Amino acid sequence: MAQFKILIAGNNDPISSKGIDLLKAEPSFDVVVDMNLKAEDAMIEASRDAHAIIVRSGAKVTAKVMEAAPNLKVIGRAGVGVDNIDVPVASKRGVVVMNTPGGNTISTAEQAFTLMMALSRKTPQAHATIVSGKWDRKSFQGTEVYGKTLVVLGMGRIGAEFAKRAQAFGMSVVAYDPYLSKNRAESLGVTLCEDLDAAIVQADYITMHMPLTPETKHMINAKRLASLKKTCRIINCARGGLIDDAALAEALTNGTIAGAALDVFEVEPPPADYPLLSAPNTVFTPHLGASTEEAQENVGIEIAEVIKAHLLLGTVVNAVNMPNVDPKVLAEIGPFLKFGELLGRLVSQFAPARSNVVRINYSGKVGSGDTTLISRAVLKGFLERAVGAEQVNYINANGVAENLGLRFTESRVPEASEYADLIEVQASNGTDTASIAGTFFGSEPRIVKINAHRIEARPEGTLLFIENIDRPGMIAAYSTTLGKNNVNIADMSLSRDKESGKALTLLTLDSTPSAEVIAELEKIQGISKVHCVAV
Repeated sequence: MAQFKILIAGNNDPISSKGIDLLKAEPSFDVVVDMNLKAEDAMIEASRDAHAIIVRSGAKVTAKVMEAAPNLKVIGRAGVGVDNIDVPVASKRGVVVMNTPGGNTISTAEQAFTLMMALSRKTPQAHATIVSGKWDRKSFQGTEVYGKTLVVLGMGRIGAEFAKRAQAFGMSVVAYDPYLSKNRAESLGVTLCEDLDAAIVQADYITMHMPLTPETKHMINAKRLASLKKTCRIINCARGGLIDDAALAEALTNGTIAGAALDVFEVEPPPADYPLLSAPNTVFTPHLGASTEEAQENVGIEIAEVIKAHLLLGTVVNAVNMPNVDPKVLAEIGPFLKFGELLGRLVSQFAPARSNVVRINYSGKVGSGDTTLISRAVLKGFLERAVGAEQVNYINANGVAENLGLRFTESRVPEASEYADLIEVQASNGTDTASIAGTFFGSEPRIVKINAHRIEARPEGTLLFIENIDRPGMIAAYSTTLGKNNVNIADMSLSRDKESGKALTLLTLDSTPSAEVIAELEKIQGISKVHCVAV
């Protein structure tokens, strides 16, 4: 008799039949496949007695869906992105969310490479004339990729696969990735460029493989498009929003660049009056990066296997919202996991450029047990800005770090020093080091050290770090600047190494200062560094 109901939900986008068959073969599973669940009400009704829900990108698992499914234990995403799943709500309800981060790597790399070749040789346009009864060879003179400079923006799994194929075609590959180490770049045979603007101005081709984050949104904008070679061509199979589509349409229309091939758009599907659709020298596909038989079979089988293992054995694999650990241990170390992830996320925001080593130091009681999961939590937090939160979890954090050439070490000292428990996270590029340390005061987390400066602050809201010369009038100077820009200080902690030496101020702010305000602070005489980080 079936013990678990598994709903495979979608909007005409099912997982592979082999994955479905794998689940149906288990006697304790009642597998229901419904591909007509675009509306939230329909999804709610279908999910009411489900123990597991499996989706691709077409169906959304919202807070209301989960509220209507009291038996829900796990949600599986057959693919990478989990933006169609309300992960925070799932975490609060104790629902595990799993994805398949590696299943479509080759498929997406090949799609991007196909678009580059089709754009270079004007293949779609030539095909259209043939089927319309014309034979026009003169209008479709293309360009070779051999000997051209390719700039890869983002050297994760897909970017690295694209680079291999480009090298086989005789292209010179330049990589821009703030989290790629020099050693990893050398092993891939690519030239590492540390400045985005310096990288793209030399490009004959640009291919995008970055996650969409506040920092990467519109990274290719009107200003950068204007700086490109007129012969440059852009390919994007990563995320809509990395390119300002309106600015791209104008650049294509004006002949600022030679062409663009997109599999993703800021608005999907793009409306009929979308400016890009009427721009010249383009090749478009409807988000087909993962649309190969092999990729769909891989992710379908993979998600079926992890869902089956979780329901029958309690195993957690590729979870985006919890570690692989039994409930008893999780209850003991849970607060440290959350705090460790936060410390990693914070230090990543003011770590030195091109950091290739992350070190975690434990002291006190926390250092007397197995710290593996806490370290993975720190690493996950640190890597989220590099690859996107949906791409890294407690399970794959070490592999993602290795892929970026990031070395991870840890030390444990069971004896307590000045704090009963202390976690210190350091990030280094071999020349400069940034560090942050935290502990618990009772059940409340506190930041107690930043770059060896003693400090005390609650890790909440917007934090502003200011390093300056220790002399009278400095506090008044930056407080005045913040005040006149309507940025209110909620809390303040001060530290200095010696009288008239270097001082560090940690401010908790009620709002996030703009880039212009940060620039104004940096111009104040005596201030050496300003870092604004979001908790």
